[in-house]
Amino acid sequence: MTEYVYDFTEGDRGMADLLGNKGANLAEMTRLGLPVPRGFTITTEACRVFLSTGRPPPELEGQLAEHLAALERAAGKRLGQADDPLLVSVRSGARVSMPGMMETILDVGLNDHSVLGLAATSGREQFAWDSYRRLVQMFGTTVMGVDSALFEETLARIREQHHVPDDSRLDVCDLVRIVETFKDLIAERTGRRFPHPASEQLRQAVLAVFTSWNGERARVYRRREHIPDDLGTAATVQTMVFGNLGRDSGSGVAFTRDPATGAAGMYGDYLPGAQGEDVVSGVRNTLPVQELAALDPVSFAQLRQYMDRLEGHYRDLCDIEFTIERGTLWMLQTRVGKRTAQAAFTMASDMADEGLITSRQALTRVDGGQLAQLMFPRFDTTGTADVLVRGVPASPGAAVGAVVFDSAEAVRRADAGEKVVLVRNETTAADLPGMIAAQAVLTARGGKTSHAAVVARGMGTVCVCGAEDMIVDARARCLVAAGSTVGEGSVVSVDGSEGVVRLGALPLVESDVMRHFDGAVPRDGAARESVRPVHRLMREADAARRLRVRANADTPQDAARARRYGAEGIGLCRTEHMLLGDRRRLVEDVILARNDAERGAALGALLPLQRADLTGILEAMDGLPVTIRLLDPPLHEFLPDLTELAVRVALRDAAGDSPDAQDTALLAAVTRTHEENPMLGLRGVRLGLVVPGLLAMQVRAIAEAVAERRRAGGTPCAEIMVPLVAAVEELRLVADEVARVLAAVSAESGMDIACPVGTMIELPRAALTAGELARDAEFFSFGTNDLTQTTWGFSRDDVEGAFFPAYLERGVFQASPFETIDRDGVGRLVRIAVAEGRAARPGLEIGVCGEHGGDPASVRFFHEAGLDYVSCSPFRVPVARLEAGRAAVLGGAPAPAAESARDSGSAGDSGSARSAG
Repeated sequence: MTEYVYDFTEGDRGMADLLGNKGANLAEMTRLGLPVPRGFTITTEACRVFLSTGRPPPELEGQLAEHLAALERAAGKRLGQADDPLLVSVRSGARVSMPGMMETILDVGLNDHSVLGLAATSGREQFAWDSYRRLVQMFGTTVMGVDSALFEETLARIREQHHVPDDSRLDVCDLVRIVETFKDLIAERTGRRFPHPASEQLRQAVLAVFTSWNGERARVYRRREHIPDDLGTAATVQTMVFGNLGRDSGSGVAFTRDPATGAAGMYGDYLPGAQGEDVVSGVRNTLPVQELAALDPVSFAQLRQYMDRLEGHYRDLCDIEFTIERGTLWMLQTRVGKRTAQAAFTMASDMADEGLITSRQALTRVDGGQLAQLMFPRFDTTGTADVLVRGVPASPGAAVGAVVFDSAEAVRRADAGEKVVLVRNETTAADLPGMIAAQAVLTARGGKTSHAAVVARGMGTVCVCGAEDMIVDARARCLVAAGSTVGEGSVVSVDGSEGVVRLGALPLVESDVMRHFDGAVPRDGAARESVRPVHRLMREADAARRLRVRANADTPQDAARARRYGAEGIGLCRTEHMLLGDRRRLVEDVILARNDAERGAALGALLPLQRADLTGILEAMDGLPVTIRLLDPPLHEFLPDLTELAVRVALRDAAGDSPDAQDTALLAAVTRTHEENPMLGLRGVRLGLVVPGLLAMQVRAIAEAVAERRRAGGTPCAEIMVPLVAAVEELRLVADEVARVLAAVSAESGMDIACPVGTMIELPRAALTAGELARDAEFFSFGTNDLTQTTWGFSRDDVEGAFFPAYLERGVFQASPFETIDRDGVGRLVRIAVAEGRAARPGLEIGVCGEHGGDPASVRFFHEAGLDYVSCSPFRVPVARLEAGRAAVLGGAPAPAAESARDSGSAGDSGSARSAG
């Protein structure tokens, strides 16, 4: 028989797939002997059965009753017992932490009778009725589906009548009236009564937790975080302990290090006389957890001891929830804490220094997405306007946007292309769509452990919380601070690192990390401290990685920048980018040429320009490989728009003016070269074979640039890449022409000019016939942008805005295949081409030059597939370096990589580039 329920004493943290993150960690703390209230966990497997069939597993009812009976025996009282009730919480807990995205129900077991027993045994009638109020409110919302706003309106109205700031100030009579009002509201809205039998409350609460896995906010969060939909959630049932029993009680959330900066020391929030949800919701402003030392020194000392033990045990940042009930400390949860990008790098480096983890383990604690965040610009605050509001710096970064006051408006404006800042008194899980849409989140209440802070940190969104001097009027759609009224749509600048907000859009400057990669010396101690862990972990990544990292660069300036960022060559130099601007007219002359002489003259004019550009790029990358792609786009892209030309010619004709000879000739050329689907038309290798002289001109420009660099004492390493090859015969024809031109330039210059000739693999046929191509190609480079288009049958420009949002929403794919490699389709073609190419030509060098080369998840795939290098935009080179190192440490055995003379020839160069971290 399948076991669907596990006592906390029966599990450990290695069972997170079955018990969820929360259940596994509660079991681990129990195993360590920490003071954890007794309880049990209903497994994710039970949830999956319920979600797939609509009914819980048949065995669950009996197993639940058995474990509840054991819990009652240990407590010496029964669930819902009238004179002294056992009360429990029912909480969600998936394999991957999803803070606030699913349901929690507290105080299960209270009813009209047991509330009197709780009042008698606790000696606090107000506490008992407040607990009952919480249960009815939570149960009505999460289990019975009543709009939470209806409950909040009732509470707000009564608070206003009595002029009290929060629910804790309401008296017993008020709370009794609220409970009855809430029960009436449930009956009115649902046609059902709030259930009084405690066992029925528990049953419905467990099923509500399971159902919440497919709730809207949970699904939105999973899409945002790329969490699979089929995991399901566990449900933990735990004996209640109460932080709202008076000043000797309270609840808190604490981190073993600062999750915003990574600094060592205890960080968190504590709220006397409160339950846990009061802390994380942000409805009441909290105290720094250090103030617990004065309020309850014994509990504080115990908490520090337990936190040190947990961090040493988990060897990572621990996020801890605790409650103190009348001077007794209880540990309610721990998990590996979410952190900002800066904190991730600082903690990983510091923990390695402390010997808590190894340097290689430190590399697994950071990722390329976090590094990219640290490379983003920051605000230039010199000479700026006064601060509008100050708060808690909950999630760092710089963001500018228009102020909005609800989630729906944030989504609406963001969908229209506007950048927004979501402003709330406090956020709840219902605000998640708006938080995803916003550039930054600003709240009037809450601290570093509030809902807004935790979720924003996890998403890498800028956040300032607890701006107590700010008054938010959501109905009037404005905020008031520093004597100013800021209406919806006003632009503000939010600095999540400093915790300040200013009116207007502040200018941006390079981040300290970006300046470091550019070779600048840190300006001050703070800058040095932010750069130090990045420098250390980049060195570790460079030492660990097997994949080399090149850059996509088309100008000497981009090439030089890429080299400073650690690039070990150029994997894609697009020659068509050298033919734009003023040079476009020369391409028009090539297309409009009426005979070979005119075409030759036009190509002759282009030759020195292309040669000069290539010479500059080879100089910037001296000693490192530069892969130069021959002309790829269709020629009509260099011509004016067909409609625009036709209108211009027609207007002259209608006005009786004589036609413009150039416009007429261009219109004829555009009409002649027009294609219905140019992406699959006359482009790439086909251009070189069809347009006389074009291929020879480009190859000559490359060869002469190589000769010029050699005469200057350089060591140019040019490689010629042929785009869009589908058949080996195409490649052979081009290779023959390349050999002829190289021989001619060699004879003219008196030097042996030899450039390897390879091909891009960007068509399914090329991947499937890679064995044939490898007999003639000296290297492969995957053009994964076009390979994705031709494998999926997508035109990227058309589909990304048309139906990709619907595909992501409906789970056709977890991420756009243009952002992260499609392992099953495009990835399989890559693996086939690697295997067959190297079988035909052992040691074949293989790289990738699509933007997938800078995507963290894709870099790991390319490592596993056995590629030799990835190539990406200069800005993403550090990200690719880091991810290549992480891929080597995390594992995933790569296919045999190339070991050719060309590899060994660049080994010294790659070593010098690797010192740039």
